[in-house]
Amino acid sequence: MAEKIYTENAPAAIGPYSQAIKAGNVIYTSGQIAIVPATGNIEATDIQGQTTQVMENLKNVLAAAGTDFGAVVKTTCFLANIADFGAFNEVYGKYITEKPARSCVAVKDLPKGALVEVEVIAVVD
Repeated sequence: MAEKIYTENAPAAIGPYSQAIKAGNVIYTSGQIAIVPATGNIEATDIQGQTTQVMENLKNVLAAAGTDFGAVVKTTCFLANIADFGAFNEVYGKYITEKPARSCVAVKDLPKGALVEVEVIAVVD
């Protein structure tokens, strides 16, 4: 049976979905954008600031599921501008150090005008 994961330390879903789902020993997060949980707004205006908030949101969702970035086996990253790839990687690499599999693509638009969105899949014992 799948378990819904929720924490007040990450933004509430802005649609009909969960922050994450744990199915067996696999955790699937929904994509996180740079919403500050306390305000419900995107406050950072550059890729570094937004990526930091995204990764903090994901860290908190993973913590609510009883794990951390060390359990991540796959990430999918969406950038509003592929020119931000290098700056995004600088911040991302501070959080994701085990080098899981990854896809990173540029997209036309992201919710709320975000510059970046990241989702992860983690495996726990």
